[in-house]
Amino acid sequence: MDKLPKIALPFIIAIVALIVLISKSAVTIDSGEAGVLYKTFDGGVVTDEPPLGEGFHIVAPWNKVFVYEVRQQEIYEKMNVLSSNGLDIKLEASAWFQPQFENLGKLHQEKSEMYKERILLPAIRSAARSVVGRYTPEQLYSSKRDVIQQEIFEETKNIVESQYIQLNEILVRDVTLPGTIKDAIERKLKQEQESLEYEFRLVTAQKEAQKQIIEAQGKADANRILSESLNEKILQDKGIEATVKLSQSENAKVIVIGSGKSGMPIILGNQ
Repeated sequence: MDKLPKIALPFIIAIVALIVLISKSAVTIDSGEAGVLYKTFDGGVVTDEPPLGEGFHIVAPWNKVFVYEVRQQEIYEKMNVLSSNGLDIKLEASAWFQPQFENLGKLHQEKSEMYKERILLPAIRSAARSVVGRYTPEQLYSSKRDVIQQEIFEETKNIVESQYIQLNEILVRDVTLPGTIKDAIERKLKQEQESLEYEFRLVTAQKEAQKQIIEAQGKADANRILSESLNEKILQDKGIEATVKLSQSENAKVIVIGSGKSGMPIILGNQ
């Protein structure tokens, strides 16, 4: 140190101080994140400017930067809720969400980094209890899963959208009923299915019986009409036509004209 020029020492000290200052002032925002700037001597949290985006930033060493994840996230929740008739239902749901980027400063100032625990989860629980309380266990178990999911989403969104949280989706993962209730519902559904199958077989049998009755009636009517249309003259004409055709055949035969009943010919073969 004694060998260094006196002018060099202050310069080196300044360089070291600058390096320390830069290291304390440099902030890197990673992908999918944003930073909220807190100015210690100038009004605290900055809410009237966009948050710091991805990349390298230099801020005054006496200021702070709070980093938030702003890409879509998922939060999972298990809860106990009551059906419309007061039965205890276990519901598992998850939410897809992200903080509103343009309001990140307000979110930090009013809700803090604990906004998921303080705002989002209570809103999901409240909406789930409200929605599930409108339905019976049978509806929850069978046909209303998609409807319930959509209603929970809409009610939760109405709560959190004014709290600087963007809700993208609510997914109902599972609905668990008490074992005795579940067994009773399954027996009921099985009985209903068997009843529907029996009714189907009964209707099918009735239709088949009606079909057979209609076919039999049609045949009877046809025979009656044919019988009524036949008379002696028509039978004689048919007999004459048959006699003419047989007489033209090469097979050996004897035809006795006028010897049959009602004057019809009798045909005698060589057998």
